[in-house]
Amino acid sequence: MTESSAGTHRWVVAIMGTLLQVCLGTVYAWSFFQKPLVDAYGWSNTQVALTFSLAICTLGLAAAWGGMNLPRLGPRLMATAGGALFGLGYLVAALALWLRWLPLLYAGYGLIAGVGLGLGYVTPVVTAGRWFPDKKGLVTGMVVMGFGFGALVMSKALAPALMALTGRSLPAVFGLLGVVLGGGSVVAARFLVNPPEGYAPPDYSAAAKAADAADQAAPLTPRQCLLSGRFSLMWVMFFCNIAAGISIISFQSPLMQDLCRRANSALKPEALASYGATLIAISSIFNGVGRFFWGSVSDRIGRAWTFRIMLVTQAAAFAGLMTATSPWVFGALVCYVLLCYGGGFGTMPSFVLDVFVSRTLAAVVYGVILTAWSAAGVVGPLIVGFFKDHYAAQAARYSFIAGAVMLLAGLLISLALSDRRYQPRA
Repeated sequence: MTESSAGTHRWVVAIMGTLLQVCLGTVYAWSFFQKPLVDAYGWSNTQVALTFSLAICTLGLAAAWGGMNLPRLGPRLMATAGGALFGLGYLVAALALWLRWLPLLYAGYGLIAGVGLGLGYVTPVVTAGRWFPDKKGLVTGMVVMGFGFGALVMSKALAPALMALTGRSLPAVFGLLGVVLGGGSVVAARFLVNPPEGYAPPDYSAAAKAADAADQAAPLTPRQCLLSGRFSLMWVMFFCNIAAGISIISFQSPLMQDLCRRANSALKPEALASYGATLIAISSIFNGVGRFFWGSVSDRIGRAWTFRIMLVTQAAAFAGLMTATSPWVFGALVCYVLLCYGGGFGTMPSFVLDVFVSRTLAAVVYGVILTAWSAAGVVGPLIVGFFKDHYAAQAARYSFIAGAVMLLAGLLISLALSDRRYQPRA
């Protein structure tokens, strides 16, 4: 591969990695199916929502395994397996809906598709970072931006079209989604390959190349990285950012509908539902853009400072949400929280690569750090659910207070972190 063709191919890797993430990111549109599943099958909201929680929990665990095994298996095989499992999970879920068997829905969408999500998610992030040592934050932010946009594609285009095409037959919709999303994921995965040995961009400085070569020779082991205090602090900070944001994702629509109802009591349920769905779609755009935007910002001001800004400004946004009475103000604050929620995913890959240096080690460490996503995906919604079950009248206020506390805890932890590379004590 010539230097010119390699330079062209790296953008193909980045674009196809982004398309893979769009397919996988449709998981964030699960709430689109929440009410239809409850109405059609008589399952409770908690039973149906557990499907999403299982998928996110499994995602993080599978990503940890994927990160550790990516150097051995390679990105094409790993991503292809992830895409195939994601599509298979939808097909098993379709069978579960046809049989009206909830445990099989958990197995299909929650476990099989969740494993596919984890394997597929970690691969393009790590691989694109290897092709772009000169633009790590920009390109990894672009790739994970696709995951944020997946909910928009699903909720406003793919799912409504398939519902209309199938006469709102949920088994048929899930079956077609398995074919479309699984097939698209596998096609995109075929383009994911590692750069040639010793590859560096044509305009990469000699000093940067020499620093990279020295970095790769750093005598670190995965055990040293994962048991370090630096990794633990990064994990907890990442968890705080995700848990606060995912608590918003889990109930932004009903809160928006409540505010709109108070502002205009004449609004019909259909109009209120439309307002809630619109907020989901718009906030998903901010979720996606935040991954790209904050990743780019971190290239300029550093990863630790980027997290500090995101955490402190989100805490202020949560404080505003406690008193917001205007649907417009509420929507704007939710969108900002989602901008920073996505920003955490756009910044962390480069943060890991800066701190733990070796590109091979970064795949392992980044995969394991995504277990924070698993934990937050369970804890965030559980906190909201607890308040809704036991303190219904004050559930929103208490949930926002809990989110602000988590963000401030993450801010305190971020003050102990820096971008400097990790060097174990002798």
